Amino acid sequence: MLKRDFLKNGLLTMVGALVSPALLASAHEEKLLREARAMPMADGPFSLPALPYAFNALEPHIDAKTMEIHHDAHHKTYVSKLNEAVAGKPEEKLSLAQLLASASKQPDAIRNNAGGHWNHSFFWLLLAPKGGGQPTGALAAAINKDFGSYEKFQEEFTKAATGRFGSGWAWLIHDKQAGKLAITSTPNQDNPLMDLPGIQRGTPLLGLDVWEHAYYLKYQNKRPDYVKAFWNVINWAEVNRRFDEARKG
Repeated sequence: MLKRDFLKNGLLTMVGALVSPALLASAHEEKLLREARAMPMADGPFSLPALPYAFNALEPHIDAKTMEIHHDAHHKTYVSKLNEAVAGKPEEKLSLAQLLASASKQPDAIRNNAGGHWNHSFFWLLLAPKGGGQPTGALAAAINKDFGSYEKFQEEFTKAATGRFGSGWAWLIHDKQAGKLAITSTPNQDNPLMDLPGIQRGTPLLGLDVWEHAYYLKYQNKRPDYVKAFWNVINWAEVNRRFDEARKG
C-alpha cells in the first residue's frame, strides 16, 4: 500500500511539473468563467454593459479568452456584488458617480465593487480593434505642453503602469484645478473620481487595468509586455472626446 501510494504521488508530481503555469491559470479562469455565467445577476440598479466589439477583436495584442473572462466573469461579478451591497440601503438610489464621489464613506463592498464596475465600463471604451497611433488636436497639444512630447508621456504612463505594486490601474487624468494633464495610479479598483486620501483626483481620460487577470493568460508575469501591447489598441478618438468634455465641464 505504501509503495503504491508512493508511486502514485510521484507520478502526480511528475505530471504537475510538466503542466505549464499558463495551462493551470487557463484552467482556473475557465472554471471562474463557467461559475460566473451560471451565477444569476443580482437584481439592482446596475447592469453589465455589452462589450462593444468581439472578444477576438483586439488580437494579437489582447487575446480573445482573456477578454471573454475579463468581461463575462470579472466585470459581471463586480456588478452583481455591487447590486447585492446596495440592496435595501440608501445607496441603492445613488448613481455610480455618486458612489465614487462618496467612496470614503462607503463600506468596502460598495467602494470596491463600484470602482470595479466603473473602471471596467470605462476601460472597454478605451480599446478599439483598429486603435493605436497617437492622439490628435487639442489633446496632442496638451500632452506636448504638459509632458514635453508624446514619447515622454508614453514613458511616464508606462512607468506608472509597470510600477504599480500588486493590482491596480494607471491613469491619464485632466486636473481641472491645475489646468493640466497628469499621470497617476491607484491600487485595487480605486480611481481618481473617489474622495479617498492619497488619490490624485481628476477626470480620467485613459486608464489601464494592471490586475493580473487582465493579461496573465497571454503574458504570464510579463506585465511590461502587456503594457507595450496596450499602445496598439488605444481608442484615441474616445480619449480625445473625453478630454474635450473635461475641458468644457
